[in-house]
Amino acid sequence: MFCKKGTADKRQLVEGVHLSTLVHGEKTLMGQFSIAKGSAIPPHAHPHEQTGFMVSGKLRFKVEDEILEVETGDSWCIPGNAEHSVDALEDSVVIEVFSPVREDYLP
Repeated sequence: MFCKKGTADKRQLVEGVHLSTLVHGEKTLMGQFSIAKGSAIPPHAHPHEQTGFMVSGKLRFKVEDEILEVETGDSWCIPGNAEHSVDALEDSVVIEVFSPVREDYLP
């Protein structure tokens, strides 16, 4: 599967947070998230391992009891079933890969 720049549909997940699902296969899904400054992704957990790369911006993650600020060029991996949340300190763009595929993020 291939995705040409600008062809992925964008949808709002929560206020100020948009997802473009780029590609997916049998075992992984990759998406681009655009997160507006001041937006928040509330605490949640899911069975999917979540690996990400900060393309631009600055976010504050809370993963379980740990608080981490990530900036352009940083990356992370959140284990499945770990409770996490995010606050956008700047307008941000993130690429994340989920394994297994998140059915709710399929186009």
